[in-house]
Parts: sequence; structure tokens; C-alpha cells
Amino acid sequence: MDEPPRPPENQIAVDGSTPTAVLSTPEPVRAPTFGAQAVELATFAIAIIGALSLGLGITDYLGDHLEVLAYLVAYAGFRVAQLVMTSQPSAIVDLVKVCSGPLGDLPVLLLFAASPFERTYFYATSGDIPVWVAAIGLLMGLVGFWTALVAQIQIDRAAESGQPARGPLLVRRGLFRYVRHPSYAGQSLAWMGWPLIYGAPFTAIAMLLSGALILRRQIREEELMMLERFGEQYASYTHETDRLIPGIW
Repeated sequence: MDEPPRPPENQIAVDGSTPTAVLSTPEPVRAPTFGAQAVELATFAIAIIGALSLGLGITDYLGDHLEVLAYLVAYAGFRVAQLVMTSQPSAIVDLVKVCSGPLGDLPVLLLFAASPFERTYFYATSGDIPVWVAAIGLLMGLVGFWTALVAQIQIDRAAESGQPARGPLLVRRGLFRYVRHPSYAGQSLAWMGWPLIYGAPFTAIAMLLSGALILRRQIREEELMMLERFGEQYASYTHETDRLIPGIW
């Protein structure tokens, strides 16, 4: 009596019958690149410095500068919302991280460090900045992060209400009635608020120039993709709206 054929060694059979699954050979684990290791080390070093600063009275500093604490809380909420939405196809995009590549969060850490550094080492004898300037910076941060999150919510709601048979959906309601990239507009506004809180003009100018370059490239790439997907519909939309600032650009 012939024996039943045996499955190949890399397959699993149930009750001796036809194999029902294939075990793929695991890919070798690649060692992290030098750049990734350098970024990880730099991030860890900054985290250590932050931990040390907790023991040197940073809690007292935040208590005396509630505008800084409020901004950081708003940013933390923004990042938590990003984590919650990462599983969705239309997940909110972090403008700084999307253009930083392997650097990851390092540019964000540098942005947060630049403004207090400038205030401490360039204007140490000039006293505190006017309260109204810090208040404007905080307001820009709160409105900016709120705008970015609302834009994401409007995209998600439009996707839920649309029928899959209709194909890709172009959102033109809510904030998208006024600008084509409200999420980027909100994030740009929020980032510009940070140097205002500290009264750091050089950091503000550097952020403005670098942000303009990043935005220009990112928006150009995305709009070319949207034109390919929606064609004349998106071309008409570009003639009816501005990119980031209504009536200006």
C-alpha cells in the first residue's frame, strides 16, 4: 500500500492531508545603519539631559512660565492624536517628520531647543519678553494644532460618508473650502508660535525660511499626485482655493 504523499518540509499539513499554510523563511535581521544609530544615540542623549533637568528645577520653571507648559501640553495632545490615527489611510502627516527622513524626531527636538537657547545666551540681560508677545505665541500654537486636527477629522468624516463605489474622494468642505492644505497651515502656525513664546527672532526667521522651503517642496509633490488622481476636478479646485493662506498663497 502506497504511503500518502508527504508535504514539503517548509509546509504545514492538517490531519495528513493537503498542506494549508506555508512557512516562509524568515528574513535576516538587518543591522541598523550608522545614521539610524547616530539619531538614536542623539535622541537618547537629549532624553538624558531632559531627565537631569527634571531634577534641576524644570518643574519650577514650567510653573513660572505657564505659556510654555500650555504649549507643550497642546503639542503632546497633537502627537497622541497622531498615534491614534496612524492605522488609518488618511492619517495626519507631521510636516517636520515627513521631510526629515532618517533623522526622525531629531529636527523637532532641535526646534524646541533653539528658542530657549537663543533667549538664554543672547538676551540674558534684556529681561523677560512682553506678556502679550508670549500670549500671541501660545495662541498660535493652540490654534495651529487645533486646525491640523480638525482638518484630519474632516477628512475622516468625508471618507466614512463616501461610498467606495465612487472611488477616491476629494474633500472640499469645511476648512478645505478655504485652503487646500489646512493641516500644513495649522502646523506651520503652531511651529511659528514657539519662538514667539521665548521672544527669539533669529529662530523665528530660521524656522520661517526653512519651513517655506519644506512646504513648497511637499505641497508641489502632493498636488502633482492629486492632479494625477482627480484630474480636472482637482485642477478646478486649485483655481478656487489657495494653498495655505486664504487670499495670499
